Order: sequence, then structure tokens, then C-alpha cells
Amino acid sequence: MSHALNDQTDAELLAAFAGGDRAAAMILTHRLTPRVVAQAKRMLGNQADAEDVAQDAMMRLWKIAPDWDADRAKVTTWLYRVVANLCTDRLRKSGRAIDLDAVAEPADDTPSVQANLQDAARADALRTALADLPERQAQAVSLRHLEELGNPEIATIMDTNVRTVESLIARGKRALIAKLSGRKAELGYEDDQD
Repeated sequence: MSHALNDQTDAELLAAFAGGDRAAAMILTHRLTPRVVAQAKRMLGNQADAEDVAQDAMMRLWKIAPDWDADRAKVTTWLYRVVANLCTDRLRKSGRAIDLDAVAEPADDTPSVQANLQDAARADALRTALADLPERQAQAVSLRHLEELGNPEIATIMDTNVRTVESLIARGKRALIAKLSGRKAELGYEDDQD
């Protein structure tokens, strides 16, 4: 793969793919797939379903490539929105039943078993608390604080405005704090002042 391709933007790579450049597609796939799988896994709580959603979303990206308009949206914004919609559809079809016990924790390379257990407990507590939030609040908080996207991009993904995104994030954070505040000592945050 050409080093020059690695330096191209997502939109440039998508346009190159639309023009028949398979190397551009490979680079874009390697760049975007881990992020969309992570987003889908956070929403669905299941690695296999997340991979299915990511594959479906990437296929939709390849299909739209010839008609892509870089002035309308960033590739990642469009893709995150597709993933969010696909996950929402799956959650609705399943009655939003998420089996959190079936979600495998990622391998952790830290040497301390206690640190691994504490990290797992914190991640499980966050997933459980996020799953208890209203769907749009959970999505906004996840995109902002886990995906580290900006509010304007989140507004585009969620098909709303920035003010609504700010409100969803604020309400979601307050609800998470309320849900988790009684578990500070259990989760190893007893020294925190907030």
C-alpha cells in the first residue's frame, strides 16, 4: 500500500475507491472498521452482532462511494450515523434486551489481577448504567465521551441540533453520576472528591 494513500483523508480514499483503487478501500477499511465495531459493541453489548453491523455499514459505504458528496458530511459522521441506525433497529427488534453477562471483556495487559477485576467492574457498571439511560441520552454520551466526537458531529449523526445534543449529554451525565455515585468505594473511586 502506498504511503501517499495513508496520508489521504477518508473522503479522498472513498473517492479513490469509487475510481477503482482497491488499495484505498483497504486503507479506509483498516482505518474505520475498528471504530465502528467499537461503537456497535457499546450499543449492542455483543461482539458478533457488532461485527455484523460494522460489515453491513461498510458495505453501505462502498455502495454509496460513487455518489459520495464530501461537502455534505464527513465520512465518519455518515458511517457513525449508519451504525447507530443499524444498532437501534437491532435493539428495537430484540425489544432492547441486552444480555450484559454475555458481553466479553477485552483482554487487559496490566500485570495486576486486582486492577483487571476493578477495570472490569467499572466497565460493567458503566455499561449497565448506560443501558438504563434513555436510548438517545446513552447514544449521545457514548459518542461524546467514548468515541470523543464533537457535539456538531454528534448532532449530525443523531439527526438533531447541537443544543439538543448538549442537553442529552448533560442529562445523561447527571443520570450516570446519580446511578454510580453510591458505588464509588466498590469501584475504587473512594478518593474522588466529586
